Amino acid sequence: MGFVVTTLIFAMVGVIASLMVRICCGRGASANLLHLTLVITAVVCCWMMWAIVYVAQMKPLIVPILSEGE
Repeated sequence: MGFVVTTLIFAMVGVIASLMVRICCGRGASANLLHLTLVITAVVCCWMMWAIVYVAQMKPLIVPILSEGE
């Protein structure tokens, strides 16, 4: 999968998780805001970790050095 497709998947997961938090944990305005903030922060952090690993594999800093026998 490409970068854009997986980014859209993370966005959909974020929207679905936000809706589930609104439905399941509807206690009050401040509690909803806290839960929503935690869910969005978690999704963004997971996406950033995935994106950094994905981009790092495109052009690695360390290139394998082959011996002459290989």
